[in-house]
Amino acid sequence: MPTVDDILEQVGEFGRFQKQTFLALCLLSAAFAPIYVGVVFLAFTPDHRCRSPGAAELSRRCGWSLAEELNYTVPGAGAAGEAFPRQCRGYEVDWNQSALGCVEPLAGLAANRSHLPLGPCRHGWVYDTPGSSIVTEFNLVCDDSWKVDLFQSCVNLGFFLGSLGVGYIADRFGRKLCLLATTLMSTVLGVLMAVAPDYTSLLLFRLLQGLVSKGSWTSGYILITEFVGLGYRRTVAVLYQTAFTGGLVLLSGVAYAIPHWRWLQLAISLPTFLFLLYYWCVPESPRWLLSQKRNAQVVKILDHIAQKNGKLPLTDLKVLFLKEDVTEKLKPSFADLFVTPQLRKHTFILMYLWFASSMLYQGLIMHVGATGGNLYLDFFYSALVEFPAAFIILATIDRFGLIRPLATSNLMAGVACFAMIFISHDLRWLNITVACVGRMGITIVFQMVCLVSAELYPTFIRNLGVMVCSSLCDLGGVITPFVVFRLMDIWQGLPLVLFAVLGLAAGGVTLLS
Repeated sequence: MPTVDDILEQVGEFGRFQKQTFLALCLLSAAFAPIYVGVVFLAFTPDHRCRSPGAAELSRRCGWSLAEELNYTVPGAGAAGEAFPRQCRGYEVDWNQSALGCVEPLAGLAANRSHLPLGPCRHGWVYDTPGSSIVTEFNLVCDDSWKVDLFQSCVNLGFFLGSLGVGYIADRFGRKLCLLATTLMSTVLGVLMAVAPDYTSLLLFRLLQGLVSKGSWTSGYILITEFVGLGYRRTVAVLYQTAFTGGLVLLSGVAYAIPHWRWLQLAISLPTFLFLLYYWCVPESPRWLLSQKRNAQVVKILDHIAQKNGKLPLTDLKVLFLKEDVTEKLKPSFADLFVTPQLRKHTFILMYLWFASSMLYQGLIMHVGATGGNLYLDFFYSALVEFPAAFIILATIDRFGLIRPLATSNLMAGVACFAMIFISHDLRWLNITVACVGRMGITIVFQMVCLVSAELYPTFIRNLGVMVCSSLCDLGGVITPFVVFRLMDIWQGLPLVLFAVLGLAAGGVTLLS
């Protein structure tokens, strides 16, 4: 009795049907990029200073240039070059008093301006940017800057909480239904984010979008890998993830063209309504239908694939009883992931690899966004280096296997993070180059750990193993924003120290596996 793989060899393992379906689903993967790392543009923090109506009026009367106004009315950098006093404190001065002149107005109040009292920004802030972000609209700076971290952490928390529920829906009701339902909800929530009246509602919509959006991406990943023959499964899995990189490159261009966050959010959300057309052009997975004993639909879909691929119809296809993998009848449990010493080792190592790769990947993106000279160009350059990662994987896994390239890429990312600590910020291009090397290394890791997770577990606990281990990826994403931005307040190189340790340790444990 033939299996689905046997019949795919006859109707086409990667023919016209699979190629069309693959390209359609790759658009879904690309659209996930703004959800995952769009915070870089939606919540960028421009240079800012306290708003002072009195100082602005004095500047107008005196005819100061912007440089003169900043020099006369804004505190200088704090101790050791800290910018906090300049951005979050203002002089406690009555700017309307007649004693203040137009040349060095504060000279008569104190011999040294550093002796003047500083106070909080009582009238808000002035932001040096032609656009807008959630930071500038909701004043998420200074004492409220942690709310930017919370904004990104919420979507990762949504990924984490939604993984179990969405996985159940995909296994219980089908990959296609899960894909369409989660895509619709994610799109609606993306639009609601664009019109959110306040920070609290924005945070709620962000959390809910996280609950469903990863399910949409995962359903597309599962669908395309189940449509192709065994010999093409690794290739489409890697290239599907590469489409995500295409979304990153496109995001940098769209963000540059639309510098206002609400319009940008609409621009990346509204087109995803078109993915609902998949109802008509993407069929259900025949492998899932087979697991549900819906053999008539399996036969119909495989016959459709044969026609699309230009293969002769299989005259005996309708009388074939497709063999179902008996291992699918087993009922997996969480304990099965730890039942043998080998499985325990695999599970713990994979959990750590998912956690570390998530922190390094998101952390390097956010670090470039927080310290780069040109936000759009730096993001664009670092996204481009992800494309070679796919070709490196495809060129090495057959020759060297999975473990050695995975360990080498982890070590490369860790060494790059360690090197960045000692590179002066004045050497901008060297910083970007080394960051791109680290970004390419961790991209290889991220893509390969998906393959490793799927191949190390036996069939009946494969989905459970991938789901449990990859949940550590989402947990890493929850804490990464706080690691990047809060540790950077202590010392700018501190996040890189942590990323270097995580990467080097990941390379070490991979080699030991």
